[in-house]
Amino acid sequence: MSFRKERKYQLSFSDQKLLKKNLLSKGMKELYPSRKINSCYFDNVILTMFHDSEEGVLPRKKIRVRWYDQENKSKLETKISSIEGRFKTSKIFDKFDLIRQNYNIYLIDKVYGKIKPSLIVSYDREYYVLNSLRLTFDYNIEYTDLRLLLQKKYNDNNCVTEVKTNIDIPDDFIEKIIEHPTSRFSKYSRGLLIADKQI
Repeated sequence: MSFRKERKYQLSFSDQKLLKKNLLSKGMKELYPSRKINSCYFDNVILTMFHDSEEGVLPRKKIRVRWYDQENKSKLETKISSIEGRFKTSKIFDKFDLIRQNYNIYLIDKVYGKIKPSLIVSYDREYYVLNSLRLTFDYNIEYTDLRLLLQKKYNDNNCVTEVKTNIDIPDDFIEKIIEHPTSRFSKYSRGLLIADKQI
């Protein structure tokens, strides 16, 4: 099990563009081609995973099916946050057609019970590397609320930049490279809050 450190920065589109320009001048290089990411998040009927995330409960997890527009396959991912750190498990999801067509599917989780699709998050992502840091730039974020029969979509005016690195990299090393303050940015939680008009 490999734990990792994640730091997120909630930025406007213009601030993210300036940050990327600054980091490119410091030697940041593209790691992979950019792509469109789609994630279908699951939760139970009382949204326990959402509430655990909002309250900072440890341990907690998020369960999602992720696919890319360029590929006709998907993965079931579980993101776990614990006292020791964060890690993610991933496996092929063989019911891709149900996810893309009507979301008429449910899973059973030993902690959260019966869970079903609650929100889709779609966005563009760019991948870079600088020194020992892996950076992603997410923008054009869109949420689709699946909790009602009539699905509704919402656009997010903010962007998020994320740094992923080994857990032993000190925070001050990252802070010397990115001077913006970190922020909490859970796309799943934010999408539900926007849909419910709470932010």
